[in-house]
Amino acid sequence: MSLKVAFIGTGLMGGPMARNIARAGIPITVWNRSRAKAEAIAADGAVVADTIAEAVADADVVITMLADGATVTEVYFAGGAAEAARPGTIFVDMSSIPPSVARDHAAKLGDLGISHIDAPVSGGTVGATEASLAIMAGGEAAAIARVRPVFEAMGRVVRVGPHGAGQLSKLANQAIVAVTIGAVAEGLMLAAAGGADPAAVRDAIRGGYAESRILEIHGGRMVQRNFVPGGPSKFQLKDLNTILDAAAESGIDLPLTRNVRDRFARLVGELGGADYDHSALLLELEALNAPHRVGGAPDKLPG
Repeated sequence: MSLKVAFIGTGLMGGPMARNIARAGIPITVWNRSRAKAEAIAADGAVVADTIAEAVADADVVITMLADGATVTEVYFAGGAAEAARPGTIFVDMSSIPPSVARDHAAKLGDLGISHIDAPVSGGTVGATEASLAIMAGGEAAAIARVRPVFEAMGRVVRVGPHGAGQLSKLANQAIVAVTIGAVAEGLMLAAAGGADPAAVRDAIRGGYAESRILEIHGGRMVQRNFVPGGPSKFQLKDLNTILDAAAESGIDLPLTRNVRDRFARLVGELGGADYDHSALLLELEALNAPHRVGGAPDKLPG
């Protein structure tokens, strides 16, 4: 018999993730603070709940995809999710939050007889839509195995260790993503400033050692100057701050990550780019190097 899923948070990422669970034939109830975003999934077979407690009450698996650790904590303990859940329910947090918060959630839920998996994702809105997300799961192997059919409706899951390890894996991913976005922006800027066609340069180096998903997707956004968000810069900045906090806890220094964090902080705080796609780090580089610019098309921005 299929596991019954409650999905809390059907926004930019959570919406397509929940939709793919429904399309896989897995019974799913959804809740979102803005009800219209939950109702958009009803056509695919999801049941829309009026409250968090209603969504969770009959679920075997409760998935959260929310903005930050404080919001997850609120939904779990003040919003009624943990209180409404049956003992033996598995809570799967697919948000990006600090590892220490994930471990705290696991301990508190465990005291209530509820299992916990921290399972953040990588792949952006494209991966969420195409059910090709990379899912990094921390927690007990048996709980992850039980939820595997649900994970496989959204992408590919790998257990990376105990509670909190999923979030550490996501932080490693985000450090690599952010630094590589910065490197792609600098490479395209170098090409444009020297008189080469940055779009042609991007095509020329595809398939060589510089090839990456970042060059493919975010490099494409840069040459098209399309900064409508798949992943908003404000969330990238949040993750970079979390990475540096985790590094400090472990007694290590990450200079490349620190540099790119400072650049995203300028993009978000000084240049008004909070809701721009994180490929818009290019705009911070262009502000630093004005009047040089990658591409001549007008910027496509959110809103």
